[in-house]
Amino acid sequence: MATLLELSIGYALVCVLAAMALCAGRLLIGPSAHDRVLALDTLWMCGMLLALVLGIRFGTQVYFEVAMLIALVGFVSTIAMAKFLMRGEIIE
Repeated sequence: MATLLELSIGYALVCVLAAMALCAGRLLIGPSAHDRVLALDTLWMCGMLLALVLGIRFGTQVYFEVAMLIALVGFVSTIAMAKFLMRGEIIE
């Protein structure tokens, strides 16, 4: 019989994957560039959460390091995209 933790992790995986699918849909059909940037921002956040849930599920440190890298790269890329949408250039 599955424990409560295993059921919770399975439910969390399903929810994160559903959120990623919805974000990917918004990324593809978003009416404006701002919607696409927000969808991409949410998509990398869901990817980070997926890595964290998998790290808890398998009990290894590699997934937590991957989540940290995703968080750092995602934050910098979101700032760059927002700056590009506001000014039209990234580097001044």
